[in-house]
Amino acid sequence: MQENTIIFGLRAIIEAIESGSSLNKIYLQKGLRGDLYYQLEKLVKKNKISTSIVPTEKLDRLSKHNNHQGAVAKISPVDFSDLDTLINDTLKNNSTPLFLLLDQVSDVRNFGAIIRTAECTGVNGIIIAKGGSAPVNAETIKTSAGAAFKVPICKVDHIKDAVFHLKSADIKLVAATEKTDEILYDVNLNQPIAIIMGSEHKGVSNAVLKLSDYKVKLPLLGDIESLNVSVACGAILYETIRQRSL
Repeated sequence: MQENTIIFGLRAIIEAIESGSSLNKIYLQKGLRGDLYYQLEKLVKKNKISTSIVPTEKLDRLSKHNNHQGAVAKISPVDFSDLDTLINDTLKNNSTPLFLLLDQVSDVRNFGAIIRTAECTGVNGIIIAKGGSAPVNAETIKTSAGAAFKVPICKVDHIKDAVFHLKSADIKLVAATEKTDEILYDVNLNQPIAIIMGSEHKGVSNAVLKLSDYKVKLPLLGDIESLNVSVACGAILYETIRQRSL
């Protein structure tokens, strides 16, 4: 398994972003100034890259005491797919595509488990937002049992961008939420769909729920009000497979 690639130095990180590399996180020393730093700052905001202000000691450790200039970044070990290309290619080869949108799922173990289940159930692609989502890092890949290298993953500026794109391709949006009376088993999943799973704490955002074609929930017979997001995702994906195999 490939670990995150570490790069350091302001110019190196700027060039990595401009070349299209996907950065999981940038670590910065407090008080940085200068033209290169301001150039990096603009790119970080434009590309919604996660950053942290950390002590110099951490930067030294990450860079193995090389001249980091107060900036170190981790590049994702996975190449991300282009959303347009993924949707178009999938529609050419599959009459009932199955996509998965993760709306701010932030725990890497949940993310990895979801990727693993997605691969096992034939999901054509996973779509995440650039900001607020769990990174695709070594721990994610380990939890996914390597499935992160097998399932196309796309990053978009906002989940709503992907929602509009999928709807324009006549793909129905199925949002998992407790804010509904519709039980999953009563919805037709044997059609082109994208399943939307929400964050561990807030669920699917209200803005995305309003755009969804179906809002579904799993029956809960105990006292606990919700399932772990990766468990719920697995149940929904396998109900999709069950319906499509009838």
